[in-house]
Amino acid sequence: MLQEKNGQAGPLAGLRVADFSRVLAGPYATMMLADFGADVIKIESPQGDDTRSWLPPVDAQGESTYFGAVNRNKRAVVCDLATPAGLAVARRLAETADVVVENFRPGVLDRFGLGFDTVAAANPGVVYCSITGFGRGAGARLPGYDLLVQAVGGLMSVTGAPGGEPSKVGVALVDVLAGLNALSGILLALRARDAARAAGDSDSGSVRVEVDLMGSLLSALTNQAAGTLATGLPPARMGNAHPSIAPYELFAGQDRPLVIAVGTDRQFRTLVRLLGAPELAVDPRFADNPARVRHRAVLKTLLEARLRAQPAAEWVATLTDAGVPAGLVNTIDEAFTFAADLGLAPVVEVSGSRQVANPIHLANRPPVYHRPPPRLGEHNGADWLRPDDATPTA
Repeated sequence: MLQEKNGQAGPLAGLRVADFSRVLAGPYATMMLADFGADVIKIESPQGDDTRSWLPPVDAQGESTYFGAVNRNKRAVVCDLATPAGLAVARRLAETADVVVENFRPGVLDRFGLGFDTVAAANPGVVYCSITGFGRGAGARLPGYDLLVQAVGGLMSVTGAPGGEPSKVGVALVDVLAGLNALSGILLALRARDAARAAGDSDSGSVRVEVDLMGSLLSALTNQAAGTLATGLPPARMGNAHPSIAPYELFAGQDRPLVIAVGTDRQFRTLVRLLGAPELAVDPRFADNPARVRHRAVLKTLLEARLRAQPAAEWVATLTDAGVPAGLVNTIDEAFTFAADLGLAPVVEVSGSRQVANPIHLANRPPVYHRPPPRLGEHNGADWLRPDDATPTA
């Protein structure tokens, strides 16, 4: 298990981020920045980020694990925008930051003098990232909830069993995707700004980055979206089957399900040989991938008749050793154990709090874990114009 690292500057050290975002997409993006050294200041209302009250489950300190999942390595200050004092601190933070991140409904922060135009005028060169559900146009009135976007964005239409009801994904995947897009957009904008400054470009002004959940989902639909645009026909729900590859789905073993993900004819020949049915490789119904896709249902029946002869773990070991992609359907705790057994170090301890490690690996510039998720208003009273290495006064 990774331990927290102290005294090690990340590649984003010296970067100040004023984080007005809450819930998931924005906080996920800013935590990724914080993990690599950015000084992220989380700015909350007196009630705090909504996810502070999304419990159970809770961690060892009794705090929401949902909040903790995306808010480590940050400092936290309460700014009541309805009061002159709170608004003054919020403006000071925005006007001294390299990056501002917010996910309010379009127009809300403008009313407080914290919109892009006002902040950019006072803070030339700021990168201002806005995350919305459906953009700043006609969709501005729609609430940007992940479940809603999964529904109207088409993801639920292809998730679930054939003939069954549409299903959401088991996590707020669209929020995570939008957070990653926000992270990418922020880094792109910083790169462009810094390159322009290095070249002496006097026009290297502030940059507005805009990411919306709807666009993030449509982009992430990749092959399903491409097929729809090319044919005009939306795909149907197929459960765990793949629309373009077979056998590539869930199968029943003797004791538990396993996944087999055959992507080539060679892998298919190896699979059926190991199952004791080499004749399937020359059966015209299964001779190549397009044929296997057309006869997917009968192929699955034939394969499962053999897979049920042994425990799933034995099949996974046999197939993996032979180069056929296969795996058990792990629970999340089993997934962490599996990743740890592979040497991936998936868990980090931050001041006694067990968290998922950052998945980005930079040679000789690893993420730095030095602060647990902050308590509400933990860093109130700090002099926010000082560098991060100064000790804030709470």
